[in-house]
Amino acid sequence: MAISPDEIAQVRAATDIVALISEHVALKKSGRRWTGLCPFHGEKTPSFSVNAEEGLYYCFGCRASGNPFTFVREIQHVDFIEALRMLADRAGIELHEDANAGPARKDRQEFLKVMERAVDWYHDRLLNSPDARSARDYLRSRGISGDVARQFRLGWAPDEWDALTNALKLNEKVLLGTGLGFVNKRDRRQDSLRARIIFPIFDPAGKAIAVGGRILPPPFGPAPREDGRIEPKYKNSPETTIYSKRRTLYALNWAKDDIIKSGEIIVCEGYTDVIAFFAAGMPRAVATCGTALGEDHFRMMRNFAKRIVLAYDADQAGQSAAASVYQWERQHEVDVAVARLPKGSDPAELAQRDPEALRQAVADAVPFLKFRLERVLDSANVATAEGRARAAELAMEVLAEHPSEIVRDQYLMQVADRLRLDFAPLRPRVAELARNPAQRSSPDSRPEVVPTRRRSTGAPMPRPGLEALRLCVHFPSDVKGRLIVPYFVNEIQRDIFEGLSSDRSLSEVIEDLQRRGDEEASAILSQLAVDELEREYTAADVTAVVSQLVRSAVRAELKNVERDLREGRMAPDVAMATIRDVKERLEYLETAQGETAENDLRAWLLERSSSAHS
Repeated sequence: MAISPDEIAQVRAATDIVALISEHVALKKSGRRWTGLCPFHGEKTPSFSVNAEEGLYYCFGCRASGNPFTFVREIQHVDFIEALRMLADRAGIELHEDANAGPARKDRQEFLKVMERAVDWYHDRLLNSPDARSARDYLRSRGISGDVARQFRLGWAPDEWDALTNALKLNEKVLLGTGLGFVNKRDRRQDSLRARIIFPIFDPAGKAIAVGGRILPPPFGPAPREDGRIEPKYKNSPETTIYSKRRTLYALNWAKDDIIKSGEIIVCEGYTDVIAFFAAGMPRAVATCGTALGEDHFRMMRNFAKRIVLAYDADQAGQSAAASVYQWERQHEVDVAVARLPKGSDPAELAQRDPEALRQAVADAVPFLKFRLERVLDSANVATAEGRARAAELAMEVLAEHPSEIVRDQYLMQVADRLRLDFAPLRPRVAELARNPAQRSSPDSRPEVVPTRRRSTGAPMPRPGLEALRLCVHFPSDVKGRLIVPYFVNEIQRDIFEGLSSDRSLSEVIEDLQRRGDEEASAILSQLAVDELEREYTAADVTAVVSQLVRSAVRAELKNVERDLREGRMAPDVAMATIRDVKERLEYLETAQGETAENDLRAWLLERSSSAHS
């Protein structure tokens, strides 16, 4: 695609290379140059230099060099033309290309513009609409004033099916491309979010790329539904061409300046926690967007700061994937610490009640390993020899997860001193646990551990079963009478379904699974209970999930029929007729005869299940 040299020069002249690179790397002024850690290779001492006047960069470590186009090509892994288009978009320059050029680019531009309009529309509704009064009252109750709402461009999605869609006149392509809506089973365009406070999500350059929505809790919002359906507390935009959850940190666009200045980044669980840190004078907080802290987040954060403080509640911080955290610490040369918040407090609540305590918790944050050890030792019974021995075993399992023998030894001496034990016999035990991870039990478990009744084989959970269980948890009335035990081919999922089919509450089912030592089933159900649902399930969605579940159960049972045939427990003519009949009904599942086919297959599975247990 030919683009005139004049337009290329115009884009280059309009691009501030320091601002561009600062979206990915923390740069500091050093004389006439800007320096920072190289984004193209790992290093502890800055060797990356940027010449703002000439629009060039160079790394004295790996010798990477170039101009704005080169930088975008290397960071985004695109060719020159796409890098030029991205920088032109950034600078607001229109390139003169033919009508067939870059349809994906044009879609992206359109989606970004629509998302910006949507954020403005939601924001105006929150500030000015009478129906947002409850939302404003709730935000004030959380210490979020009108000025703060304006700072973070908070919004309100009214309790209407298509208010945003109609107001902005959004078509189906834009709704799906931005994640702002979808087409429902009546073939009508519908908003993804309704009756929720809106938290806009921006990329590091400040472009709106997604939204998160929070329901209003009672008494500000509606009481729990009578049908038992549970609305997820938060809903985020789905993954789109302009939004990737694993590559996005909420509020990084506002926080990066203070992160660079302080050399520290605070990671929270939720949007209101981030806002609370800003209000408490620590505008360097970010949050993940409905996903766990992962590799891509660490890769992004290490370009801005070397100290990462986790500001989660104690249980959540302790449940972080320890092995991964230690690996990321080493790989990205960062230090991960944990802010010890008062028991039962979250940052948003603490910022309102005692902002100085929140600031002190961050200042006194301890290394991740030390935090996990303290959890074990603080709950230990050191009054008895047995209690000290048990605490030592748990502490050694925590220590064994750290890859550095030197670090392990340093902390092991502290453990030995606190438990009044001899260091020498403990050291080889830690080394053995480090070499053989299979010998470790759960490091954060309580001293009285119930033996697990069943351990995972490591195989992934069948997807149809998980989706069906998610429906049972969040939309029980939609699947009432449509699911049966034989549909669940996985033993763990079957146990969960049997528990959910009883007249017990969700928490009672989870507690029962824990009492029985079924930790994996308990963990799966606990996660399903707090899952963030991207959207409402339509009747068509429910039928699709049930059909997939039936299909997987029938295929599994057909293998049993084939086995019965091979082992002589079923006559060949009966077996072949059964297989042919069942497969024929499977073909009708997604047709107009789907309900009849589903009922027939259900009866067959129940009959097979009854015969197997008779």
